[in-house]
Amino acid sequence: MRATNPTIELMNARCSTRVYSDKPITAEEKAAILHTAMRAPTAGNLMLYSIVEIEDQALKDRLAATCDDQPFIAKAPWVLLFLADLQKWIDLFAASDVDAVEGVEHRMTPGTGDLMLACSDALIAAQNAVIAAESLGIGSCYIGDILEQAEEHCRLLDIPQHAMPIAMLTFGRPAAQRQPVPRQEEHVVMRDRYHRLSTDELQEVSEDLAREYAPHGFKPGISNYPQAVYARKYTSPFMREMNRSVDWWLERWRTPET
Repeated sequence: MRATNPTIELMNARCSTRVYSDKPITAEEKAAILHTAMRAPTAGNLMLYSIVEIEDQALKDRLAATCDDQPFIAKAPWVLLFLADLQKWIDLFAASDVDAVEGVEHRMTPGTGDLMLACSDALIAAQNAVIAAESLGIGSCYIGDILEQAEEHCRLLDIPQHAMPIAMLTFGRPAAQRQPVPRQEEHVVMRDRYHRLSTDELQEVSEDLAREYAPHGFKPGISNYPQAVYARKYTSPFMREMNRSVDWWLERWRTPET
């Protein structure tokens, strides 16, 4: 038996929304969602992220194409881009003569640790926005493909050197009833230490996944659900592009300010 309340019920009912009604999102609702996003926990209260509102239709049309050809992005009433962002702090440091501070190591190039903290800040803020929107009857969908096509997205969105897109979210009122995707808690939640699944447990996971996500069987040449995921996701062209682009973003992040 699980404890519950309206907040937990709201979060359990939430699922990705890709088809939107014609009813617009009001300015008051947008303000509430953005305010709630910025109430998210943040490392050292630095708010190592920025949020870009994307409302220009031509820009949404282009992003629908560059983000793995997903037309619903162009139809979303509202789009938010969450950036891991140390650029504003680097600029503030440069404008504040931090080199004059004695007894500290001076550096203006962010490291991977800085990026990880900034990614955490951005993603926590994004999820706050998701839940705030859901409470207002507004659905959402994460677009991880914003990490792909790095060079074009950098140019298209004027992303500075020490900022990196981590998540894009589309928002809109659901046009139809949605069905939450089931989750397998028993194979996710571990106690005290990491538990690597045994052969029998892995077989159980595979069978559970097949029942939930492929009740009608598989394509020819595929005999189980992990094989289907491996072929469709892990070895796909978009995943190769994702990894290539992330390497590009990382190299750019670690390069000294130019």
